[in-house]
Amino acid sequence: MKKEEFIKTDTVIVGSGVAGLFAALCLPENNKILVITKENLDECDSFLAQGGVCVLKSFDDFTCYFEDTMKAGHYENNPEAVKVMIESSPDIIKTLVELGVEFDVGENGSFDYTREGAHRQKRILHHKDETGKEITATLLSIAMQRENITIVTKTTMVDLIEKNNECYGIVCEDEYGEKGAILARDIILATGGIGGLFKNSTNYPHITGDSFALSLKHGIELQDMNYIQIHPTTLYSKKGGMRFLISESVRGEGAILLNENGERFTDELQPRDVVTNAIVEEMKKFGVDHVYLTLPNMTSEEAKLRFPNIFEACMEEGYDITKDKVPVTPAQHYMMGGVKTDINGRTSMKHLFAVGETACNGVHGKNRLASNSLLESLVFAKRAADVIANDKEAKSEDIDPIDLDSYPSREEILKEFKALIMEDIKKKDGEFYAKWCNDEN
Repeated sequence: MKKEEFIKTDTVIVGSGVAGLFAALCLPENNKILVITKENLDECDSFLAQGGVCVLKSFDDFTCYFEDTMKAGHYENNPEAVKVMIESSPDIIKTLVELGVEFDVGENGSFDYTREGAHRQKRILHHKDETGKEITATLLSIAMQRENITIVTKTTMVDLIEKNNECYGIVCEDEYGEKGAILARDIILATGGIGGLFKNSTNYPHITGDSFALSLKHGIELQDMNYIQIHPTTLYSKKGGMRFLISESVRGEGAILLNENGERFTDELQPRDVVTNAIVEEMKKFGVDHVYLTLPNMTSEEAKLRFPNIFEACMEEGYDITKDKVPVTPAQHYMMGGVKTDINGRTSMKHLFAVGETACNGVHGKNRLASNSLLESLVFAKRAADVIANDKEAKSEDIDPIDLDSYPSREEILKEFKALIMEDIKKKDGEFYAKWCNDEN
C-alpha cells in the first residue's frame, strides 16, 4: 500500500470515550479529525463511570484535595500533574455545563456534592449514578454534529505507522476484516485500559490494552504497568466476564460492608486498595468468594432516586440494597500506569499523544483516588488538543509503503498483544500477577 492510497486526515483519535471525544471537541474546527472506535459508540468504559467527577470547589480546598490525591496514590504521584488537574477542574466543569452536561443539584439549586473513599471533603459532582454516561453522551452528541469530526465504529487499530521515532498514522481493521491505513499529522491514543484481559473486570471485554502492546512493539515508553486498580465492590456473580460495579459513592452515602457473620470489618471510606485488601482477608478467613454490602440509612425510595441504575441492577438479582445484604467481590477496574506522557499528553514518540486511562502522566500514583478519572481524562485531553492546535511545524510524509497482507488476522494480533502485556506485568510485579492475573481470559 503506497501513501497515495492512505486515508488522510489532520488528527486520528483511537477511542471514543470521554478523553477521545473531549480532545476532538477541543481541537480547532478547521482540524479534520477521524475518530475510530473498536465497538459501538456506547460500548466504552466512560459510559460506565457511576460515581462522579471531582472539582475544586474553592481555593480553600486545594491543599486538602491535593493531599487526598497524593495519599491515595501512596505519594508516588507526579505532584505537577496533580496540581494541574486540580487547578484546571473549575474551568473543565464550567465547559461541561456550557456544553449541556447536567449535574444533580440540591433543593436550593446549587450543585449537590458527594464524597467517596479517601476524600475528606464533599467535592464530587454527579448525575444520579450515571455521571460518565451523562458526560460521554453529551460530548458524543456534539461531536456527531461537527462537520470536521468523522466517527467510524467497529474498527480496530492493529499497528502504528512510524519511522525514526515519529508517528505518521495507524493501520486498522474493520468489522469485515478489511485492513487499511490512516495517515495523520497527529495521532491520539485513547483506547482505555486492560480490563478485557482479566477474568473478572468492570471493563468492557474489548478493552484490551492495544495501545500498550503497540508501545511495547515500537519502543514507546510505558510507566507503572503493574499499577492496576482492583475495585472492592462489584456485584457478585458465579458467571465470568464483565462485572457490574457498585460505585464507591454508595459507601460515600453510608453503605457498610459485612462479613459472613454479619459483622462490619473495615472503614468503608479508606482508599480502594485498602478496602480491597480488607475484603480479601475476610474472604480468606471464612473461605468464601464474596462479602456483603448494605445501605441501611436510606429508604428504598431514596436509594432508587439517588442510585437508580445500581438499585435496579441489585433488584434484578433479588436484592433491595437498603434492606438486604448484597453479595460483592473485588474485580479489576482501572489502569493507573500506561503510555508514559508529560502533562500535555506527549509520548516518547513525536506526534503521538496518549490521553485518558491509556496515558500515564503520574497523576494517580499507585492507586487512583475515586472520581479523579473523568476529571483527569478531560483535563489532559484538552491540554493535548491545545498542543496539537498550536503546533505549526511542518511535518514530512516520508514514509515507506505498507504491506497490509503481511499482517495476521485480528484474532492473532490481539492474542499477541495480550501475551506482550501480561508478560510485561509479570516481569514488573510477579506478586500482583500471581494474585490477580493468573486466571486472566
